[in-house]
Amino acid sequence: MTTLALLPDPARPLEGHVAEQAFADILDGKVPDESVAHFLSEMALRDETSIEIAAAARALRHRMIPISAPANAIDVCGTGGDGAHSLNISTAVAIVVAACGVPVAKHGNRAASSKSGAADVLEALGLNLDRAAATAEESLAELGIAFLFAQKHHPALGRLAPIRRTIGRRTIFNIVGPLCSPARVTRQLMGVARVDYLHTVAEALELLGSEAAMIVSGEESLDELSIAGPSQIVATGLCAVSEARIAPEDAGLTRHPLDAIRGGDSAYNAAALAALLDGAPGAYRDAVLLNAAGALIVAGKTDGWTNGAQIAADALDSRAARRLFEAWIAF
Repeated sequence: MTTLALLPDPARPLEGHVAEQAFADILDGKVPDESVAHFLSEMALRDETSIEIAAAARALRHRMIPISAPANAIDVCGTGGDGAHSLNISTAVAIVVAACGVPVAKHGNRAASSKSGAADVLEALGLNLDRAAATAEESLAELGIAFLFAQKHHPALGRLAPIRRTIGRRTIFNIVGPLCSPARVTRQLMGVARVDYLHTVAEALELLGSEAAMIVSGEESLDELSIAGPSQIVATGLCAVSEARIAPEDAGLTRHPLDAIRGGDSAYNAAALAALLDGAPGAYRDAVLLNAAGALIVAGKTDGWTNGAQIAADALDSRAARRLFEAWIAF
């Protein structure tokens, strides 16, 4: 039996090299499950630092199965855990933004805290997840979109799943997952459910060499830009925004109550996404347009919220997004 590694004291912030070695040992199965659970729980209780988040991301990146991607590819995803049980916003945003001519490597998984994750809703709409994984590089290069199923690209996280379920609350890996795109994107729109974590995540992205990023949180503790009210934003690198706070009307959109975008199971959410691609108006469309505008700003496609929302609306109204999705399903 191999010698088990000892973890440092998680009650105190860790230096980068110490943290990275600790997470390497955890991901490589060199630490007993009870020690891992204690380490992750104690770190979460005091709140992880940007240095620790970046270190954990580096360790996971070294162990992921990557794909090649265009240099201008972006990702749109959130940490989850906001408890809003909304429709699949970032998945719809990925399709719309890709239809606007920006390659999108959508990183995602099955539902953890919600009823329908990105993988669940795409599967319900007819996307063959195994085939999508096998052809991700080709679909990203030819169609401008790919779904990177986390379970297939991050095998090192497999052993942690039961430990995280035992812990029963968020850990650093909820934050780290979105920072570890298998496409190694350097531009992304990332949602976090805690406004007070925006700067921490932004600093971690900068430590990881991000070119441009927008980290957002709806003030209702949403891991996306809120259609119900203001959202807080921290932009990094080449991201062409200066706003620290954005509301739907700043993009020419109407506010809607959060209940108007409340989702259900994968079949329910899939029906809503299909209707969106067919031109259905309403709260879901406006939520997608707002977040798509943010993604288009990150991608350098526009520098304005209203213009970004209009570009996204044109992709829906012209049925470009619908045609792209149909081509993706058939790819």
